[in-house]
Amino acid sequence: MEITLVEGDVLDQPVDVIVNAWNRNVIPWWLLLPQGVSGVIKRRGGTAPFRELRRHGPIPPGSAVLTSAGRLPCRAIIHVAGINLLWRASERSIRDSVRNAVRRAQDHGFRSLALPLFGAAMGGSLGLGELAT
Repeated sequence: MEITLVEGDVLDQPVDVIVNAWNRNVIPWWLLLPQGVSGVIKRRGGTAPFRELRRHGPIPPGSAVLTSAGRLPCRAIIHVAGINLLWRASERSIRDSVRNAVRRAQDHGFRSLALPLFGAAMGGSLGLGELAT
């Protein structure tokens, strides 16, 4: 698998699927004010992906759920639960989120995906660069 590091808007990448860092789906999406990637998805892609996501119920940390892309130009969105109920990410939750997002993409035959930096905002200060150590 080829990996390319790109700086820019994850939603502007020419890929089959984008990955969205989401909560564990224990708080209804309409009560949240989505920020970061989720906020941009809602503004540019609409609420349909979040309605689909809600139907999956609570998502265990590190899990990945596939939804449609709404009005976005990609084919789908993979939502990962990288944070716990205290809104914090851990090395394990980020590793599991990335691993499960890639698996979900492979299971559905997607050939390219864009992942944002996980755990660097609301989830805490752990970034992908720290996973390589």
